[in-house]
Amino acid sequence: MVRAELAHPADLDGFRHAVRRALALDIAPVDIDWGIAGEGNGLMLASPLPDCQVATAPKVPRRFVELAELVICHSDPARFRLLHQALVRLQAMPQLLEDRSDALVDRMETLAKSVSRDRHKMRAFVRFRELQEPEGPHFIAWFEPDHHIVRLNCGFFIRRYASQRWTILTPEASAHWDGSALHMLPGASKADAPESDSLEEIWKTYYASTFNPARLKVKAMQAEMPKKYWKNLPEAALIPDLIAGAEARMTQMIAPAERESPGAIGTLAQLKAAASTCRLCPLHEQATQTVFGEGPADARLMIVGEQPGDQEDLQGRPFVGPAGAMLDRALAEAGIDRSQAWVTNAVKHFKFVARGKRRIHESPSPAEIRACRWWLDHERALLKPGLVLMLGASAGRALLGRAVIVGKERGKPLRLPDGAPAFLTVHPSYLLRIENAATARAEYSRFVEDLKAARAMADGQ
Repeated sequence: MVRAELAHPADLDGFRHAVRRALALDIAPVDIDWGIAGEGNGLMLASPLPDCQVATAPKVPRRFVELAELVICHSDPARFRLLHQALVRLQAMPQLLEDRSDALVDRMETLAKSVSRDRHKMRAFVRFRELQEPEGPHFIAWFEPDHHIVRLNCGFFIRRYASQRWTILTPEASAHWDGSALHMLPGASKADAPESDSLEEIWKTYYASTFNPARLKVKAMQAEMPKKYWKNLPEAALIPDLIAGAEARMTQMIAPAERESPGAIGTLAQLKAAASTCRLCPLHEQATQTVFGEGPADARLMIVGEQPGDQEDLQGRPFVGPAGAMLDRALAEAGIDRSQAWVTNAVKHFKFVARGKRRIHESPSPAEIRACRWWLDHERALLKPGLVLMLGASAGRALLGRAVIVGKERGKPLRLPDGAPAFLTVHPSYLLRIENAATARAEYSRFVEDLKAARAMADGQ
């Protein structure tokens, strides 16, 4: 029996290096005692796995690599031996993983599915709380995963919160992002995380206002949000009362944002921070990050598009892709200074379908538009713009609360349900899709004229 020690419980690189030596030395899976350095859980009589030269790496299908990345994160102590066994068998049976009836394959797939589910729960149920420190805001979260998924999820949180300093504490290991580099730290306790912050009431208000007890299926909700996570979610404290008073709650929902006091909502910066943790719509699962609005807090013109595109999703800013370049050009020709307008979207996450390496835009559904309406309403309540300029049918639906045919209502002064002035025109992405050059020029000129009319309305002319 030989002993192979890994640096940490999900050390895939260490496992890969050790198992290649084991294969080169023809050491059987049952003859290796896998352990974690510093845990002291190895066999007393086991000798260290000998070092040796590995001539060539074992050949494996891509599916094995994908499985190994998940299986090694499982809490099952047998995971290393299972992966070793699969590697040995794959050398003689390259198609092994296609046989789901094989007991070894089935077990690895089951472990991978469990880890994948735990990874999703972490992404959905981590709640950051803000601490003000001399270096600036520091966002800290506490989470208790079932498996060793902290390192597996770091890339996701880095992409989503790249510009913020954050720390995720778990019992086994902690991850800290300082804005430029990732640091893995020892495990912690829940007492090390802050209990609440200034964003907590905003998040609770959002959850209460979007919670629909009339459509609630309690068992389905608990399957998606198991009770073990409730204690770490600020909004979960509201669930029992919301369920118990379902009928009464339906008539006591929070008033529409445009009638609320801005002081009850907070600031645009607080609203943006709260929106960055939004998980009440499935769109967050694939998107890189929430893309919130930007511009001055006293903007007279609020420009609302549909949703972020590929570049907006990656950069975290609205209208920075091809449609954004088209909009900037048209705004300039219409005499509108974009830097003096508030630019945002009806939906704050990128909806797309992957085709190879490309991410193809998909229009948000009415349900997804409704789910994001809370954020849009609160942006408008804080801004109090002189005019809301709606770009395209999705923006029109979000703000007017009904289906919109752009061709019929374009270029006309409109009123939102609360009486606020609004103006509807096409989305600049429409102009990019016109193939005929003459038609494209004519439609662009019409778009600029729409923007000029909107500017005049915003200026009160």
